[in-house]
Amino acid sequence: MTITTSSPRRRRRSFGAWFGDTGWRHLVAVVVTIFAIFPLLYVFSASLNPRGTLTGSNQLFSAVGIDSYVRILTDPKNPYGLWFLNTLVIAVVTGLVTVFIGACAAYAFSRMRFAGRRVGLVTIVVVQMFPQLLAVVAIFLLMTTLGDWFPAIGLNTHTGLILVYLGGALGVNTYLMYGFFNTIPKELDEAARIDGAGHARIFFTIILRLVAPILAVVGLLSFIGTVNEYVVASVMLIDPEQQTLVVGLTKLVSNPRYADWSAFSAGAVMAAIPVMILFLFLQKYIVGGLTAGATKG
Repeated sequence: MTITTSSPRRRRRSFGAWFGDTGWRHLVAVVVTIFAIFPLLYVFSASLNPRGTLTGSNQLFSAVGIDSYVRILTDPKNPYGLWFLNTLVIAVVTGLVTVFIGACAAYAFSRMRFAGRRVGLVTIVVVQMFPQLLAVVAIFLLMTTLGDWFPAIGLNTHTGLILVYLGGALGVNTYLMYGFFNTIPKELDEAARIDGAGHARIFFTIILRLVAPILAVVGLLSFIGTVNEYVVASVMLIDPEQQTLVVGLTKLVSNPRYADWSAFSAGAVMAAIPVMILFLFLQKYIVGGLTAGATKG
């Protein structure tokens, strides 16, 4: 004789209970996703509009063609390829040097004790409270005078623009890295010193490997910020051959009588490709790099 036992049926939750618990989160996620994706679809649709204007662009993909892409890539008056190359060179160099200088400064503030350390940390934070726009006139006059003595780093040079970007990003990046460096146990430094390692060896062989997430985050933010920066680049770079993508593309829509919004959108879509690739490549570091530094100040 066999006795069978039946498990009690699980009561199905009502829709109201499910929606009050987790369902509303799905609804918010869908709304936020649509809100974020719609501008991207609108720009992509405008880039495929062969008429070159925003007329009719409210109807997404009502007209599809690659005329705007061909036009912006082949127009001799608007050297898009050269603008793209200039932007990549400036953004990559700025990102790499920003990461290195910021890491060196953060290591010094985190591991060394010297006079003015606390005042220096507060100062670099306070200075970043003022927008870079306030210093545009001073930057222009400074680089103009500097160009008379050292033309290679003066006005209308990529090197001069990179130096300006490095000075503007040093403060906030140093403070961001400083919080992450503090999460690395100092016992590692002490053990390395017992083995005879100095600050340089500890920094390059131990610390840099452990702080890779924050280095990736700072590099990514610096790259994106440099690609999107317009004000300083428009003041510094005068010749069309020296200009970056943002400055060059703005000329396409600066004429009030005829603004080639389709070519502008096509250029913006292609400009977003390297940023998207870099973001996808470094995405595994982003969350850890942004949150770990907040656990210990």
